[in-house]
Amino acid sequence: MGQAISGEGQARGFGARDLIVVAAMNILWGLNIIAVKMAVSEIAPLTAGFLRQGLVLLVCLGSLRIIAGRMLALTVLGMLSGGAFYVATNLSLSITHNVGALAIAGQLGVPFSLLLAIVVFREKIHLPRIAGIALSVAGVGLLVFDPTMVNEIPGLALTALASFIWAICSLIQRRLIGVPVLTIYAWIGFWGSIILGTIALAVEPAAMRSIPHIPLKTFGWVVFSAVGSSVMGQGAMSWLLQRHPVSVVTPLTLASPVIAVFATGWYFDTPPTMLMLTGGAIAMIGVAIVTIRTARAGDTP
Repeated sequence: MGQAISGEGQARGFGARDLIVVAAMNILWGLNIIAVKMAVSEIAPLTAGFLRQGLVLLVCLGSLRIIAGRMLALTVLGMLSGGAFYVATNLSLSITHNVGALAIAGQLGVPFSLLLAIVVFREKIHLPRIAGIALSVAGVGLLVFDPTMVNEIPGLALTALASFIWAICSLIQRRLIGVPVLTIYAWIGFWGSIILGTIALAVEPAAMRSIPHIPLKTFGWVVFSAVGSSVMGQGAMSWLLQRHPVSVVTPLTLASPVIAVFATGWYFDTPPTMLMLTGGAIAMIGVAIVTIRTARAGDTP
């Protein structure tokens, strides 16, 4: 997990161990939305975020170090990815009942990152990826017309904002090629803890005071989210990218939102509606097009 992020994987055969890692990564990311929803429901959204980032920092503390020439990027990434992203994400989950819809809306990060790459890096794209962006946005847009989503629009809007923040972070990570994953996450945990802790102390003082009394079961949701999703999930992705080309690895992550939609529907007894499934399918087709075409172009969406 401590290996550096790399844009070029080693050309090796894709064996049983790789498939196990892919499956574990998708399951961890797919089930994470359940863990976060339970955490923000039983603790408080910002306090839960503070605990998650604190745990990430604790796990990665040994890798927290100054990286010459990269500290500005690491600081901005930490403040956005560790702070702003989780403010938007946790608030969206705390006010949303049908969280499966958020798993679909969260896929906007992929087209958003490509659109930002076009603006910032003047990246040129052709018709297939343009169509992918359009399908992604259209699929998520369909959710607004689902009668069961009427009360979920604020949560969807916050998730869209979180996706945009994630897209910005993906561009910043392009400048961190060669920096160990655990070092990146140590700084994300560092800045996330400071930002979320400060905000939570101001708006959720009772929840912050109650941290020592959180039940072990409830704290387990935070542990799963911090260690399972953030550290192990991202570590698995990094490990795969060390062994295989980007064009092979990135499409394999597309299973996680599908797992999220059906897992949340089962766990929270909110089965997806036909319109939600249709919108999700359209969005995922668009995301798949953008992901696969971008990976083949030699970049990580």
